[in-house]
Amino acid sequence: MDIIVAKNGGFCRGVQKAVDTALTVPPENTYIYGEIIHNPDVVKTITDRGIKTVDNLDDVPTGARLIIRSHGVGEKVYVDCARRDIQIIDCTCEFVKRTQKIIREEYSKGKTIIIVGEPTHPEVIGLNGWCNDTAYVFTSDTDDFSILPNNDCCIVAQTTYSQEKFDKIIKNLNDKRQKTVEIFETICYTTIGRQNEASELAKQCDAVLVIGGLNSSNTNKLYDICSKHCANVFRLGSAADFEYKKIKRFKKVGIVTGASTPNGQTQEVLLKMEMETEAKATMAEVVANMDNQQRFKKGQLITATISSADEKGVEVLLPNTKKEVLLDKDQVDCEVYNKDDFAGKIGEEIELMVVAVTPRVVLSQKQIKQVKEEEAMLADVTSGKDFEVECTGFNKGGLTAQLGSYTVFVPAREIRPGFVKELDKYVGKKLRLRLIELKTERRKEIIASQRVIMEEERAAREAAKAAKEAEFFANIHVDDVVEGKVERATAFGAFVSVNGFDCLAHISDLSWTGAKAVTEVLEIGKKYQFKVLKIDEETKKVSIGYKQLQPQPWDIAAEKYAEGDVIHGKVVRIVPFGAFVEVEKGIDGLVHVSQISHEFLENPTTVLSIGQEIDAKILKLDCAEKKMNLSIKALEPKPENLERKEKPQKEEGEGKEKTRKPRAAKPVDEVTEWSEEGISSVSIADLLNK
Repeated sequence: MDIIVAKNGGFCRGVQKAVDTALTVPPENTYIYGEIIHNPDVVKTITDRGIKTVDNLDDVPTGARLIIRSHGVGEKVYVDCARRDIQIIDCTCEFVKRTQKIIREEYSKGKTIIIVGEPTHPEVIGLNGWCNDTAYVFTSDTDDFSILPNNDCCIVAQTTYSQEKFDKIIKNLNDKRQKTVEIFETICYTTIGRQNEASELAKQCDAVLVIGGLNSSNTNKLYDICSKHCANVFRLGSAADFEYKKIKRFKKVGIVTGASTPNGQTQEVLLKMEMETEAKATMAEVVANMDNQQRFKKGQLITATISSADEKGVEVLLPNTKKEVLLDKDQVDCEVYNKDDFAGKIGEEIELMVVAVTPRVVLSQKQIKQVKEEEAMLADVTSGKDFEVECTGFNKGGLTAQLGSYTVFVPAREIRPGFVKELDKYVGKKLRLRLIELKTERRKEIIASQRVIMEEERAAREAAKAAKEAEFFANIHVDDVVEGKVERATAFGAFVSVNGFDCLAHISDLSWTGAKAVTEVLEIGKKYQFKVLKIDEETKKVSIGYKQLQPQPWDIAAEKYAEGDVIHGKVVRIVPFGAFVEVEKGIDGLVHVSQISHEFLENPTTVLSIGQEIDAKILKLDCAEKKMNLSIKALEPKPENLERKEKPQKEEGEGKEKTRKPRAAKPVDEVTEWSEEGISSVSIADLLNK
């Protein structure tokens, strides 16, 4: 007969901590709130020490010590203990604590709490105490989910519950619920590992023995799992329940133990099998293997007692045994080992990590820090907290990295929004990730996503931008005067930041005199006052102007010019009746053809050209009408013996120009007068009166 013992058996870390505490704490005035574990033999051992087990907090005297077992308790217990000065020794499993925290936080948000587990189990009762006992507890996918109120829900699971049953309940609940259902994977990964190993072992063996307290929830679940894959599964509360005749016909027998089953009970079963069977592997070998591999596991943290110290290291007494093991001086967490440092610590407890179990148990204190950091990291990761790693490689499906002892895999679709083609470019770069799935069955692997973080951040940015825009448009109006910073210039205008929002100052609204470039008027990075010209909230566009707050050239022309002043300007336009002269940007003056020269001009171009600079006298200034009359000839001396020239005329039928003969005299009422001011008509009567 071949005997195969499951590697993941015996006390889990949480139960081990609770049992070790109950076996080492002073028993005087010490109480345990409920059975420490679901195992009568262990409970009796603790009771024999003088520690009392109570089911009601009222039975604990004021000022006593109270051990909280790994199942945990409700929030009210902590409050009542503080009020009555009861000292709590908290041995609540770290996974249970995490579930308690989730329930408390989600309940405070107004969500309905759903617990998947056994309603009468101490852990479930304790969890319910963190939401004021309002949780809905479901044990099967066939339960009536219609009793749930119509609001958002939060789902957690008893840490030792069946993963398979939990998944079925979640699927059924999602199919029937319309409201948001937030699911937290709170089943202990140690429990999941045990369940997976039990399933594989049951498939290989002809029969399976499941050892553990008959009222142990996690052990009963192991029994159910094994029964699905093996027709011959036997439930043993202790070695007394073992009957050889039930298994003698089987060639391969597997042994599975629950989290509340001490290794001693498993060894008793094996010893009894040795006496009654002819196993291929001797019981001595199996027991030795149990002593090293079942009692302690590589990576396990234990609390040992210091018994002595010498030059080689520190001798410690292993928990629940009478066996001493040497903690090598190189594995003591100190800069320089000195045996004298432990002289006064004999009998004190020390936390150690098991780094090897074969051929002997090897312990280390130095490696605890790394393990604790990894456990804290894993707790953060599994709670949904973002973490950062450096990409170390890639494969066809995505990117790979390492987080402690865990392999991290990021599927290609989870790297970022959109398709990623060149995965090799991510090697050596930092990745910000969030857990999708944690795998511990065959190897420790974290499946994670960076895309969800990016999408959340983008959504947050867009929401913040929308809120900022809404506030901006609610507080800005046409004709408002606002301050803005010139951010950038383009050919058509300047983009100006007004309270963080980009507004456009078109180039035509920068200067009254016109500007060819933004930088002729505004300086990049500088702040100015602008006037709001137009608002289009639908297209998110705001037009602003700079020149609207500046005086126009004609508005201040009267302060700079007066009739009789001499100006220097440039000819910018010539027309038949005169020439326009740019006095300054935005102000043009007219030199009438009669004011260009003392001689008669048929066309101003015979004297002036565009771009020519001239001096002229202001004859008339009307700022309201934006008019300025100028004279060039007023600055030039009048030639002596100025004779008026006749305008050349062509005779009919000839191409030659000839002087027109004077017409016969006719009575006239007015004549043309020449003066410095120009040509004008006056009546004969007025002329005679001069």
